[in-house]
Amino acid sequence: MRKALRWLLALTVLIGTLSTASAATAAEPEATGTTGTTAAADIKEQLLSIPGMSLIEEKPYTGYRFFVLNYTQPVDHRNPSKGTFQQRITVLHKDVSRPTVFYTGGYNVSTNPGRREPTQIVDGNQVSMEYRFFTPSRPDPADWTKLDIWQAASDQHRIFKALKPIYTKKWISTGGSKGGMTATYFERFYPKDMDGVVAYVAPNDVVNKEDSAYDRFFATVGTKECRDRLNGVQREALVRREPLEKRYAAYAAENGFTFDTIGSLDKAYEATVLDYVWGFWQYSLLSDCDSIPADAKNATDDDIWTSIDTIAGFSFYTDQGLEPYTPYFYQAGTQLGAPTIVFPHIEKKYIRYGYLPPRYFVPRDISMKFQPYAMRDVDTWVKHNARHMLYVYGENDPWGAEPFRLGKGAKDSYVFTAPGLNHGANVAGLVPDQKAFATARILEWAGVASATVQADPSTAKPLAKFDAKLDKRDVEREPTLRP
Repeated sequence: MRKALRWLLALTVLIGTLSTASAATAAEPEATGTTGTTAAADIKEQLLSIPGMSLIEEKPYTGYRFFVLNYTQPVDHRNPSKGTFQQRITVLHKDVSRPTVFYTGGYNVSTNPGRREPTQIVDGNQVSMEYRFFTPSRPDPADWTKLDIWQAASDQHRIFKALKPIYTKKWISTGGSKGGMTATYFERFYPKDMDGVVAYVAPNDVVNKEDSAYDRFFATVGTKECRDRLNGVQREALVRREPLEKRYAAYAAENGFTFDTIGSLDKAYEATVLDYVWGFWQYSLLSDCDSIPADAKNATDDDIWTSIDTIAGFSFYTDQGLEPYTPYFYQAGTQLGAPTIVFPHIEKKYIRYGYLPPRYFVPRDISMKFQPYAMRDVDTWVKHNARHMLYVYGENDPWGAEPFRLGKGAKDSYVFTAPGLNHGANVAGLVPDQKAFATARILEWAGVASATVQADPSTAKPLAKFDAKLDKRDVEREPTLRP
């Protein structure tokens, strides 16, 4: 899991038509701390009365109250006496009479107000969690053996149990990419907590060594013209390795970048180039192919460099680019798995290393051992036990090549694919009948579906108006090959 992220962890989505923030927020009522019938303590007082909860800051937003908080968590949920750490969470409070959406992107948490798609659909509150071991939510000293999917799910479980007495209505968990994986794992380990799950573009690498689905994806995605353009630039970047690596060395020296973790500038260069095609389909649309040099062999070095850097990002495999993602790579190398693909359009003589495994992106003083049973367990559970779970994938997103699938034991659960979309696929991007149906199911799970919607799901629409600022969602900008 890798990209050009360049710098944000944002998660997801091409949400469609924009309206103005001022018009949207003007229509929203002021946030309250009441149940609708009985006056309650101020919501800040209620939150801070929870043992272990402390306030970092409150930020104003019309129609809501937004809190950035720390919550004391045990480093090891199996042995709570073995120490604690402060986990950062945020609460976008609308009203305790509304349902609540529990969101995690699987990485850091944004400390600015933002609303995920299910939160807009149900017009609810939103609790967002920073994933353990992403700074500053990291134990000190860091015992990396305590970074696994069960410990993280247990973090969510404790937060839910702490907040449920305040937010007593229905809860929906959600997340995109690694956040969609996180929402799935939470449901697997604590299936009685949530009333529904909406998981976006969630990869499911059941057998880490079997990745042929990705190769089949890249052989057919988009159009042949677009694939040929991308493959041509990628190959040419390796053919011109010597002059472009000189430019890379100058770029690294100018910015103070080093390559101790991955091992060398040469490995970092190849890793970036091999991310290029994946990164394009993960974050771009077919219409963006016009920006790719059509004749790579006759393109200038600057054209090749700029295209690779724009899509894959030459800064990422530096020590400075990798360091914030150490927790992700550790998990990829211990439980989540990581894809490996082939490059039939590039002669073997030009590829020295191929796709490097996660071990190359984690400092060597952190031990790693892969657990092949972890993803098999989750996959089996979802197939046979899914309840009120919705998966949304993008047709042109490489991560959708290995999706979650539902078996006969699944109940009221669905897998939909948004045509033509990438890693930013969402409910709004589904074909109309699926969009309405999915919206209706989310409203029903959240306990806010009207009688009209219950009788005719095709009438379902988000309950909150779109807010151009609050609902601004870029396609999840994680590094290429990182979900």
